[in-house]
Amino acid sequence: MKLEIYHILHVFSLLVLAVHTYMALANPVPENRKRTLMITGIATLLVLVTGAGMVSVMAFSWASGWLIVKLLCWLGFSALAGLAYRKAHLRGTLSVVGLSLLLIALVVVYTKRF
Repeated sequence: MKLEIYHILHVFSLLVLAVHTYMALANPVPENRKRTLMITGIATLLVLVTGAGMVSVMAFSWASGWLIVKLLCWLGFSALAGLAYRKAHLRGTLSVVGLSLLLIALVVVYTKRF
């Protein structure tokens, strides 16, 4: 597949993941739990698959430091929707953690050395 398609799908699935994660953090009602976790699970899988596709197309090393940081940010952010329902009293803290993980991932991808 072309790099542009991977990139568009990657950013779109990341937006879907972020929107539904923050929806869960804003209003963690049990009625929405199953649907929200299903959508965030699919979106996080798409983020991983399209990211791996971009790494393969661009021939980056999987041992690159920036890539490891991005994977850790992805893993942490992916867990937030589930934590929003289990630890509703920590919603404020989880929101700050999520924003921090997104910021770190953005800084790393735009400042990495080719």
